[in-house]
Amino acid sequence: MTSPTTDPASAPRSPEDASYRFVDLEKVGEHRFKATNARGGVLPVGHGEDPDFTPVELLLAGLAGCGALDLDFIAGKRAPFATFAARADGHKVRDEQGNRMVGLTVTFDVTFPEGPEGDAARAVLAPTLQRVQDRLCTVGRTVTVGDEVRYVEGPLSGS
Repeated sequence: MTSPTTDPASAPRSPEDASYRFVDLEKVGEHRFKATNARGGVLPVGHGEDPDFTPVELLLAGLAGCGALDLDFIAGKRAPFATFAARADGHKVRDEQGNRMVGLTVTFDVTFPEGPEGDAARAVLAPTLQRVQDRLCTVGRTVTVGDEVRYVEGPLSGS
């Protein structure tokens, strides 16, 4: 594990480091790939002319999923959702800064059961969503705060 004084972005990339995350990608067809996580989960990735998720859709799913999990851990411990739906959306633009997404929004349409537990969950909903936005959601915070993404060529560590 890296020390608090070490910049994690420049730390060695090692699966033994508790802060390290990775996804491997392999080509499985024309313009189609398979992403595999460290636990063996698999997700197909395509370019939008098949049912596979595009990279932009994966970003949107990451934003919604990250917020949903945080919301579930905090509000959901007070009462289970009676209904749950979420949507992440935005606009893909091409301008002088290159291709990117703008106007990213994650909307949660949730209800909780009637009664004291549901009341408790409803009471924490707005402050929890603010915490998700300001501190908790790693995906959203990474997009908001920003960090350079480097695209490099070379052998994969741990291979």
